[in-house]
Amino acid sequence: MRSNAAAAGGAFGAVPKPIRETIEKPLGRPVDGPAKALRPRLAASILLLDRSGRDVRVLVGRRSKQHVFMPDVHVFPGGRRDPGDHRIAFARDLPAPLLDRLVGIYRGRLSVCAVRALALAALRELHEETNLAVGPSWTDSDRPAGCLPFRPDLECLRYVARALTPPGHVRRFDTHFFALFTDETDLDLAVLQDSRELEDFRWVPVGDPTEVAIPDITARILQAVHTRLDADPLLGFDGTVPYFHVRNGRPIRDLL
Repeated sequence: MRSNAAAAGGAFGAVPKPIRETIEKPLGRPVDGPAKALRPRLAASILLLDRSGRDVRVLVGRRSKQHVFMPDVHVFPGGRRDPGDHRIAFARDLPAPLLDRLVGIYRGRLSVCAVRALALAALRELHEETNLAVGPSWTDSDRPAGCLPFRPDLECLRYVARALTPPGHVRRFDTHFFALFTDETDLDLAVLQDSRELEDFRWVPVGDPTEVAIPDITARILQAVHTRLDADPLLGFDGTVPYFHVRNGRPIRDLL
């Protein structure tokens, strides 16, 4: 794992002007005391990418002002991994090299089933927050009780980033970011709708999301994905993945 600390243009290195101009909101309200020792919860997020036009665009939605964590900013759909996510019935699995890679990141502390649950959480959260379903629907007769209305299809997910919320916030997450091209799925984008978690959905250019306010970490991830798309428009499954975190109070960008 390679590492490089913050460069002179800000945390995790300089950000191009179009992306830098959108950084207006922090992660949330910093707190003192016990919150600093919070153990990060595993979480997953999905970058839904539309490459039908000249610029690749990504779906973001605005979080409510009432949220304690990342209020009133546009973010990618996503959330924490739930205990039952590893039991979700899925249509197709993540590619074996990606499963191995995720297991390797945790040096065996998480099983294949546990890391797969991260991808399942990303698609479950996408459905809950946007009404979009990635994967074939169950029929009324074969849908098990308590299951999602579809079987998540993980085969085309790319792994594009990891970010660890710094200490001192009311919520901390160890978030894994996956990307998915809309034209590689049977997504019905017409059913996209607001939810209690996200509203005001926008498709913004990955390299120039200036029409919305986004958190700093979202900007960093967009920068990384934009750079990777320039080098590899297909986002090959073996691409380098940035890991954003803080060590001894210093922002670090490792490469996984």
